[in-house]
Amino acid sequence: MHQEIWNRCLLIFKDNLEWDKYKTFFEPIMPVSVKQNVLTIQVPTLFYYEYMEEHYIDLLKKTIRRVLGQDARLEYRIAVNKESTTLPGSSGQLSNPATRMFPDKLPNPYYAPGIPGKTIQINPQLKPEYSFDNFVEGECNRMAGSAGLTIANDPGKTAFNPFFIFGEPGLGKTHLAQAIGIKVKEQMPGKTVLYVDATKFRTQYVDAQLKNQINDFLHFYQYIDVLIIDDVQYFEGQTKTQQTFFDIFNHLHQRNRQLILTSDRPPVDLQGLINERLLSRFKWGLSAELKEPDYATRLEILKRRAYRDGIRLPEEVLEYVAKNIADNVRELEGALNGLMFQATQSKKDITLETARATIERLVKHSRPEISISYILHEVADYNRLNEHDILSSTRKREIVQARQIAMYLSKQFTKNSLKSIGNQLGNKDHATVLHACRTVNNLMETDRLVKGQVDALAGRLRQLC
Repeated sequence: MHQEIWNRCLLIFKDNLEWDKYKTFFEPIMPVSVKQNVLTIQVPTLFYYEYMEEHYIDLLKKTIRRVLGQDARLEYRIAVNKESTTLPGSSGQLSNPATRMFPDKLPNPYYAPGIPGKTIQINPQLKPEYSFDNFVEGECNRMAGSAGLTIANDPGKTAFNPFFIFGEPGLGKTHLAQAIGIKVKEQMPGKTVLYVDATKFRTQYVDAQLKNQINDFLHFYQYIDVLIIDDVQYFEGQTKTQQTFFDIFNHLHQRNRQLILTSDRPPVDLQGLINERLLSRFKWGLSAELKEPDYATRLEILKRRAYRDGIRLPEEVLEYVAKNIADNVRELEGALNGLMFQATQSKKDITLETARATIERLVKHSRPEISISYILHEVADYNRLNEHDILSSTRKREIVQARQIAMYLSKQFTKNSLKSIGNQLGNKDHATVLHACRTVNNLMETDRLVKGQVDALAGRLRQLC
């Protein structure tokens, strides 16, 4: 029975995943039992379980519900002995099961009861692995890391409030932000720390509105000693959410509570996304950029991660990965995960040849997302213009045309809405973006210079796809 149900699940996984991901992550799983809509599966290691939870939880949830019903649950059992034949590379002896529930809606933290003057227990939503012990410092992040430690030792009392961390995705912004929170909790257990991403904050706010519980929402967030908001660029276009966060920000800052914010761009580039009053608050403290890690930093990251997970890899393999994955930490760890799963499946040591094959596959399938800010940079560079001029309200012909081309390319190469494109390119409305796209289309049919410019820029962008 359980094998039949799991086979039905596998058919769904196969339809929704690339073949190599399906084969690597789902084929090694073994169904154990099914009782009262609880499907138990066995995975090879604790690391395997954590990886599935982090990367495939939504797919697992939807699939289990589809096959077993809306009240379905998934239970993991983690094998602990490599000698058994029950599962290749694992044991028939099972650990205590780790159960995953699939509630329709996660509880909102602001419903926690709180009485002024009394302590309430709040889950800080911090991941232990994102500690300073696991934060590898290099030229790319030294200033930000040093500032983070200073804040952790005296939250809310330094000049670094708010602490605004920015950089491209995968460079460690979330890690550093959470490391500060973890350090605060270690040194000052009485402090109330909370990490929440901007999207979840927005969802909580909307939910509070619908339930007439805005006061509860505000009181909860005003209680926090160290508030970490991740990816504030996702406050884009949310006028009421921004106003509410502005009020919370002011309340906390005036009482010397620490605010830590992260974004994929510096405050100055949030112009048009964030209202001016809130944006001015972001600039009060310290803004620190995280850059792409250099080779030495990448190698140290791999060594520490391998040591933490108990993996023994030859030095030449680590060096090869560090040299060939240069964009960000997330891709480095993804490459290491790939090697680990390869070793789990083949039950062989990882060699340089194995590493080469894995890295080549990762690079081949990698599809970086092109951002509007990157397109703006390329258009400005091509026309030898300043990005801030393109975002300004000037009506100079060459600047207007550059702005229109940036809008046209943003519509072609990103998934952003017309409203979002307009907000990020000079705070224009969706009608202006639509007009710009039509204008560029018409000019490409009649003006060879414009067509040449658009084709050249599009060619650059396609190289990233």
